[in-house]
Amino acid sequence: MIHKPTTLDDASGRRAVLVFHPPFAHHQSVTLHPTAHRPLLPRRLPSPACRYPRHLLLLALLVLGLAASSPLAGLDDLERLERIAAQRHGPETAERVRHWRDLLERVADDDERTQIREVNEFFNRMLLYQDDQVTWGQEDFWATPLEALDKGAGDCEDFTIAKYVSLRKLGVPDERLRLFYVVARMGGPGSNITQAHMVLGYFTDPGAEPLVLDNLVTFIEPASRRDDLTPIFSFNSEGLWPDGAERSAADPTARLSRWRRVLEQMDADGIDLNRPITDTQGTQ
Repeated sequence: MIHKPTTLDDASGRRAVLVFHPPFAHHQSVTLHPTAHRPLLPRRLPSPACRYPRHLLLLALLVLGLAASSPLAGLDDLERLERIAAQRHGPETAERVRHWRDLLERVADDDERTQIREVNEFFNRMLLYQDDQVTWGQEDFWATPLEALDKGAGDCEDFTIAKYVSLRKLGVPDERLRLFYVVARMGGPGSNITQAHMVLGYFTDPGAEPLVLDNLVTFIEPASRRDDLTPIFSFNSEGLWPDGAERSAADPTARLSRWRRVLEQMDADGIDLNRPITDTQGTQ
């Protein structure tokens, strides 16, 4: 049986590890094990070298801010992120960010069902699934979309965060999106192999059954048809809900330090989740 712990921070700022105990079929037990406080930020990793001279002109244009601007005012933070990607990581990462920006611009006026399908397919194709130990040299690291696109790889949290950010930028309200921390049954209905996992839940309205966007399953289905997933808790930028709770139980940035780091890093990079790209006048 596979267990991947995650961590919550208690009110005093101490960190605790969530460890899941079998069986998962009915009542789920969660144990909190206090651990020593660890730094939230990883050590700085070297930026990849520029491998392709043919991209040097693109890099220069991005750094100088001469690339063509989008007519959608709400997309300007993605254009700025493209320049940041070029400066910080190089032209290959900038090109991946440009593909992401192009996707959002292309589907900005589509209906939400089309948007969630396109976003789900984009990141399931763009990112290679890879364990954090391989990608980051640590057991559990939650990446911003820029960080994931730079590596071209991520694990379930990184896929889910990238999809969440994309749909927020497309104007889906926070109250209709949640990141679900779940236990996933692996290997079919009779299997007793489980793994901690994260998926994105999209609600057509806040009280509706969510649709599940998953990097392990390419098609989007209602939660009731995903009996391989057992939810533990869910969260977004505004709240944190234990499974079955109707009201938020905590501030997610106070209890989930990795989520707090992601939001703070995106803010530092100029990504405004409250300013959708359909906002052509530059205001909400």
